[in-house]
Amino acid sequence: MMLLPLLALISTATAANVAISGTTKYVEAATPDGQAVWLKDARKPALYTQNFGDCLGSSLINVTRFDAAYYKDNMTVLFHLEGNTNVANESLMMYIGVFAYGEARFDLTFNPCNAQIYSLCPMNRSVPIEANGIIPVSESDVAGIPPIALNIPDFEGQAILRIFANSTQSQVGCYSAVVTNGATFSHPAAVGTVLGIFTIVAIAASFATAVYGNHIPTTRTHYAHSLSVLVVFSVFHHIFFTGSLSVNWPSVLPAFWSNFAWSGGMIYSQSMQNSVNQLIGSNKGNTSIVGAAGSGSAAEDLGGGYEISQIYKRSFSTLFRRDINSLGDHLQHLRSVKLENHLAKRALANATEGYNWYGTPVKPGLPLPGNFSGFAGTLAQENIPASNAFMTGFLWFLILIVVVAAAVVAFKWILEALVKYKQLNENRLVFFREHWLGYTAVAALRTTVIGFFMIVYLALFQFTYKGSAGVTAIAALVFVVFFFGIFGLAGYACYYRLHAGSYAIKRDRMHFNSQKVLGFLPWVGLELESQRSEKTQARSSFVSMPWWGVHYVSEDAHQISVQQDEDYIKKFGWLAARFRRTRWWFFALWLTYEFVRACFYGGAAGHPMAQVFGLMAVEFIALITIVKLRPFEGARLNALMVYLLGFSKVATLALSAAFDIRFNLARINTTVIGVVIIVIQGLLASATLLAIVFGAISSYMSVTRDREAFRPRKWEPYRERYFAHLEKSAPDAPTVKPTTPMPEAPKEPYFRVASVRREPKIEDSDPDCIDPASSRTSVAPAAAVGSRTGSRRNSLHSAHMSSSNLPFGARSHRTSWSTRDFSGWQEAQHSNRSSHMMSGSRMPSKASEGSSRGQTNHERVRTPARSPGPGIPLEVRKQRNEKGKEKEAPLDERSSEEARA
Repeated sequence: MMLLPLLALISTATAANVAISGTTKYVEAATPDGQAVWLKDARKPALYTQNFGDCLGSSLINVTRFDAAYYKDNMTVLFHLEGNTNVANESLMMYIGVFAYGEARFDLTFNPCNAQIYSLCPMNRSVPIEANGIIPVSESDVAGIPPIALNIPDFEGQAILRIFANSTQSQVGCYSAVVTNGATFSHPAAVGTVLGIFTIVAIAASFATAVYGNHIPTTRTHYAHSLSVLVVFSVFHHIFFTGSLSVNWPSVLPAFWSNFAWSGGMIYSQSMQNSVNQLIGSNKGNTSIVGAAGSGSAAEDLGGGYEISQIYKRSFSTLFRRDINSLGDHLQHLRSVKLENHLAKRALANATEGYNWYGTPVKPGLPLPGNFSGFAGTLAQENIPASNAFMTGFLWFLILIVVVAAAVVAFKWILEALVKYKQLNENRLVFFREHWLGYTAVAALRTTVIGFFMIVYLALFQFTYKGSAGVTAIAALVFVVFFFGIFGLAGYACYYRLHAGSYAIKRDRMHFNSQKVLGFLPWVGLELESQRSEKTQARSSFVSMPWWGVHYVSEDAHQISVQQDEDYIKKFGWLAARFRRTRWWFFALWLTYEFVRACFYGGAAGHPMAQVFGLMAVEFIALITIVKLRPFEGARLNALMVYLLGFSKVATLALSAAFDIRFNLARINTTVIGVVIIVIQGLLASATLLAIVFGAISSYMSVTRDREAFRPRKWEPYRERYFAHLEKSAPDAPTVKPTTPMPEAPKEPYFRVASVRREPKIEDSDPDCIDPASSRTSVAPAAAVGSRTGSRRNSLHSAHMSSSNLPFGARSHRTSWSTRDFSGWQEAQHSNRSSHMMSGSRMPSKASEGSSRGQTNHERVRTPARSPGPGIPLEVRKQRNEKGKEKEAPLDERSSEEARA
């Protein structure tokens, strides 16, 4: 196989027949079974190289074109080399190696003189270098390349060309090119455009809810439930800036992330890059600081390195003998392949027909093609050097602020023009038209908050990368402005709300409870004693510890809610409007979290383990905290930001730890892990786009809330349900689950004593029967029945002073009446009447009689369902008739009272 001159003679003898049909050229080839086929001359190879870079740093050969291609249909390998040199005269040896997924799949060492590459035999500065090679291969030669490599997106491979000087037996040239199959996840023109359109829809929907309406609290409520542009860019930034970790990424990930590069300000513009290059000068920094192999610097271990002894130890006789032995195996193959002569005559660069699958030399500052380590490898997909990253992002950010401010101003004057020409009612959007300058300033400030993480990270990355001094100074100034400006505004927003109050430290207790996540996964829950509900109090905690909390105590008793404070919404709604009433301060916590993330991504660049595990701790704590707080008032924002985004960050970092070079994981395995990360982040991006669609629909319902006729009509129930949800969630009151009443047992026939009425007896009016010494009754004497307290005291006194042998509560009955007793009683009654008539006194009035009767005779006794126990006094009340008047006592009772009086 290595005897190229002999192979060239055989290939000349079997020259291909070329057919030209219009502008398309075809060549004749033969299938393995001997059938002739016609193939397009400009067909796409199965594998081919693209951009290439210098891997020696001081190559004596300036290569302007280097490409290679593998054709599976006719089992040939084509390579092409073009360049120039300043060396006067030098004989060379050349080495070509193809690597796929970190392993050598094909290599070839040859003398260019034997391969009829006369421009390198010998190399001379007066002769331009132009080399073509057509190498037939067998199935055994390409057995190391798995069949899936021809179809898998973003095939990870490198083709390395090394040139050695025979006089010194040292390497004088090295170039590396990336090998691809054409399939890729990188489609920024299509995917990036779609993402941009959805983002514009989210911006328009959010802006519409912010400007519609004249009642500020109502407008804030509808704005809080529209999709936040901050959340959209947080998702996109998370996906793209994951590539800033200083690990060796598989090729599939930078290709996928290139679709989101525009959200991070990494948009390639030739004129902008030229301007930045003039500012930076020749100091492109050192990409090896962030873990990437830079183009134009020595990379001795590229492709596993080389041993010069292996290049020159073999004699030509050995090579001749080995090639003669393999000549018979290739003879039949060469007869079936009739393309070599035509391939050798193909046009060079910039040809309009023929082979056009070649790449170009990479620009200074970019890593070697095929190396995707760190943020430099991620930016290489955009052809932006790492040294230009900060200025590129900062310039696009300034352009974005100008565009946003100009769009708000243009919208205002468009409305005024429509009103002037009677195309719009003059009462529409009055509040916005009167406060358009405030809206413009708020839009610019909101844009600054959205870009806070991006700008801070790029500034810190510039400090770590140590590029141009001028760019570093600009980065320092921007960092100071953003850090003190944003945090100063956030601090003032908190102070403006909380200055009329004080803070108190309250003791509390932290409980650790056993819980289940998703209904089956054991978990440990944290809960404060002050926040435990009746449901959680029934659940015992296995560990508890003392805790302290800082509570704000407002001194203004008439301070209204932050969501109803129109003055605060006007000034700081761009920070706090989307958060719940009890979480309005979350913007300060969010900015702190973003700053810590930027410090790990940018400040720890070049230290992958510190980045990965430090960020894992930060993201895990943030996930638990945000899940506990659920800061957003809108349910969609909580679901997207809290759960999906938080899970994606933690999972991505955990999987990214496997890409550190110290673990030396096989590249095929890293590719599998990379595809898993793409699936996770792809689902997150899809959920974001779906949320944008629903957010646009809900925003349409919000801006049409004053219309009675709503279209489409079948959405009317959803609209009413959405408004009901807004009214329910705006107060941010704790949800109280309705208690289900216990089912009542069916009523059955029953008997219950509700009260007992005691009727007067004969002995009650007989003075002879009232014997305190022999009775234990609780009925008080007439003189002491005026109050219930006195009755209780007298009855207890009578109970303690009694010395009778009768049981407690028993009454002594008088003996039977005789005729003599009755006669004496009648005489006493007659004498009493006579004495009253003689003294001129009148009978007592009904009121006095009623009062006397109420104290002695007619008593209403209320008792519980069961009879009162011993010692419990009876409650004595007056007995009244239906008209509310006191009943008159019988005549005999009045006589008894008169006699006692």
